[in-house]
Amino acid sequence: MQLDIPILSKRTNGDIENHTKITTSSGNGKKVYIETYGCQMNVNDSEIVAGILQKSGYGVTDRIENSDVILLNTCSVRDNAEQKIDKRLQHLRHYRKKNSKLVVGILGCMAERLRGQLMGKQDLVSIVVGPDEYRRVPELIDQALGGEQGIAVKLSRVETYDDIIPLRTEGISAWLSIMRGCDKFCTYCVVPYTRGRERSKPFDIVIKEIVQLHEQGFKEVTLLGQNVNSYIDMDKKVDFAKLLDECAKAVPTMRIRYTTSHPYDMTDELIETMAKHKNICNYIHLPVQSGSDKILKLMNRHYTIEHYIERMNLIKKHIPNVALSTDIISGFPTETEEDHQQTLDLMKIVRYDGAYMFNYSPRSKTKSYMMVDDVPEDVKKRRLNEIIELQNQIAAEINLSERGLIHEVLVEGPSKKNKLQWQGRTDTNKVVIFDNPEGNYKTGDLINCTINNSTSATLFGSVI
Repeated sequence: MQLDIPILSKRTNGDIENHTKITTSSGNGKKVYIETYGCQMNVNDSEIVAGILQKSGYGVTDRIENSDVILLNTCSVRDNAEQKIDKRLQHLRHYRKKNSKLVVGILGCMAERLRGQLMGKQDLVSIVVGPDEYRRVPELIDQALGGEQGIAVKLSRVETYDDIIPLRTEGISAWLSIMRGCDKFCTYCVVPYTRGRERSKPFDIVIKEIVQLHEQGFKEVTLLGQNVNSYIDMDKKVDFAKLLDECAKAVPTMRIRYTTSHPYDMTDELIETMAKHKNICNYIHLPVQSGSDKILKLMNRHYTIEHYIERMNLIKKHIPNVALSTDIISGFPTETEEDHQQTLDLMKIVRYDGAYMFNYSPRSKTKSYMMVDDVPEDVKKRRLNEIIELQNQIAAEINLSERGLIHEVLVEGPSKKNKLQWQGRTDTNKVVIFDNPEGNYKTGDLINCTINNSTSATLFGSVI
């Protein structure tokens, strides 16, 4: 079997819209096209689904017009994520007109949250599958091709897909899921209801997978979980700090990242482990959500701003060149101008390199859904704009201080704006644009760049 697995992805407001381009031979002649919306976990889930489909004899194609099945792997974190799927389904009616037997399915968090409400949506959807039922996708496709509808949304306490080999894209970076679900139950978040409770992949399997990725030529891996800091293998007595330490030692020439962390579980041992290993990237994404203790308590976030700042100070002490990013929600119920100002004050204290910033979006089944959404939309919008403006200012100032510094850059490929320029990423997760007119550098190379210029989002450098 021959694989052709490039991938196209773009980030929009913190989400990833991903059109998986995988071409495989198919035992039954049926081809499946997968689109992914949402976070990195969803990207990894699509790779798991592709692996399951391949094992069952289905081909996975990059050409939607030639597909027999279209699967949308969805997100439910915010309302606009679900609105995107509604609009996409309207577009897919065009393909149904050309192929009356076309099967359309909804996978992922939106499938779990809305369940039967999706069946027959837009007169299209005939398969609805939640995150813990991906093993049933081939069976449900078989039934749908025969004219039946199928739904599988049962949550599991044990499913980690640790025996499934994800059909990963060719390239330099890979996602490696180390755990699924979440036990934190933040009052605004649907994840515990759409992905279930926490369960961790066995330690030995994680090490085996990361070594295999290195042997396959991947240069960088991101360990994934809704809250990776709470990873635990009870049998081996391995927590996340120990897992990260062993991963770094297992693949010393491979860059290692992880996401997402929770401030409550960011331990001293984890910070010290990051500082100890050169191949663990100097980048931490630590969502704070709000700078107000009152709002954090209503969000059920389990920490105070004092604790959060103490963690940040310890991180900066042990990892002086660390880059920090966060998530911020504007306009949570009962948020006052004072609460909002406290968020702005926190941003000035921490000085994040980047942030994903959103207005509060009520989600059914969450505890905050029962709270009165009492912050007017125009106030939410104004506060969010103030947060974005401040963050852009801080990021621009931080990046300006990078001028003259030398960074090791992992080359990713041509720049989207100028094919004579290429781009790569620092271990602090910043994009660097550099000249490559003669094609001396290729994807996967590690090069050193002196930073000459910058914006709030991008660094521009010269190869040494």
